Amino acid sequence: MKKTFPPSELIINPDNSSFHLHITPEQVADKIVMCGDPERVSLIASHFDTKECDVQSREFHTITGTYKGKRITAISHGIGCDNIDIVVNELDALKNIDFATRTEKDNLTSMEMIRIGTCGGLQENTPTGSFILSEKCIGIEGLINYYADREKICDLDFEKAFTEHLGWDYHNLPAPYVVNNSQELIDRIYAPDQGMVKGVTISCGGFYGPQGRELRIPLADPQRNEKICSFEYNGHRITNFEMESAALAGLSAHLGHRSLTVCMVIANRIAHEANTGYKNQIDDLIQIVLDRI
Repeated sequence: MKKTFPPSELIINPDNSSFHLHITPEQVADKIVMCGDPERVSLIASHFDTKECDVQSREFHTITGTYKGKRITAISHGIGCDNIDIVVNELDALKNIDFATRTEKDNLTSMEMIRIGTCGGLQENTPTGSFILSEKCIGIEGLINYYADREKICDLDFEKAFTEHLGWDYHNLPAPYVVNNSQELIDRIYAPDQGMVKGVTISCGGFYGPQGRELRIPLADPQRNEKICSFEYNGHRITNFEMESAALAGLSAHLGHRSLTVCMVIANRIAHEANTGYKNQIDDLIQIVLDRI
């Protein structure tokens, strides 16, 4: 018997669009390019050859069009893993749930979702302006722990090594989770000749305290960033902080989609330097992704 999704669980707007994104099933491509900033969607879509729709609702901006014969949806998700929970679940519903009957479709669609973001670098080989492709993502905000069978999609040995190295405080902090990104997308998008390095990305539940920034409130563990930077497991080192990649990787793995995050470093936490004038350079990263997606 097919699972039915009641109105309280899957909210559909009167125009047959998803509740938060305000887009309809026919407006979503199988290839998705994601970003946090709604304005960056326009930058991505400026490369499109054609445009089908341009929809904005809150921080969720969507443009679907074509680029060199490929149908692509560019969409913004705002800031944080909580927003990724909304965007990925609604994109999946738009593709794989029949809105008329509120039942799962017989034939499911697997999407490619690539997030283009900004991040803070944590190693000497991740200076400001470099591009980092996330092979693995560590979520320290806890989102995937709310879903069943997390152990089926997570790298449990990596998790154990990470939490032991940091002396993780399970009493006060969410349990970390580690998810691998799509190897097929990694192989396709990786561009070492254009300054891209592979790494491990931590998704944090905030920009300040969770990333070790101390303003007026003291940190619970002032040495956490030092522990993170010194961690190494099977040749992997943690390269950068951001706020969305782990939730994207985890939800995609659960739902049968392929995902990847690539970020430009706009601050190096080790060198204590930052570049706020990065918007022109990130267009280079957008071009790499559009050519290879």
